[in-house]
Amino acid sequence: MAFYFPIMLIIGSNVLYHICAKSVPSQMNPMVSLMITYLVAGSLTLFMFFLMPQIFTMDKKLDITLVGQIKQANWAPYILGFVIVGLELGNILMYRIGWNISLGSLVCNISLAVLLLAIGVLFYKEVISTSQIFGIGLCIAGLIFINR
Repeated sequence: MAFYFPIMLIIGSNVLYHICAKSVPSQMNPMVSLMITYLVAGSLTLFMFFLMPQIFTMDKKLDITLVGQIKQANWAPYILGFVIVGLELGNILMYRIGWNISLGSLVCNISLAVLLLAIGVLFYKEVISTSQIFGIGLCIAGLIFINR
């Protein structure tokens, strides 16, 4: 169960995410929506950090105080903040201009999967199989058919 929990969390959260992104009132400035979103997210993560500080830290020997953990940060969390705002805004705008909830996410996720496969091979030396190459071709064909 522990092996599949993160996958189930991602799937469940993504379903709710897209329902929420599509449900942001069209008369609401998306920046205000994102501000509320991140205030809630920041409050929740701070609460969870203090409630269970050691659960999410892989190396139990590290300083698990908030300041100690902030000192562990590299460039990634800071850039991730910019990236997440782009993702959130892109999804809200995607639905505002008329993408269906059934297709918008599908087009984005298939495109993302194909790009990440290429990035995995080129930059992380991952190996892909013949069946994965065939799958990539089917994904690209699917994108062509979906967007007709």
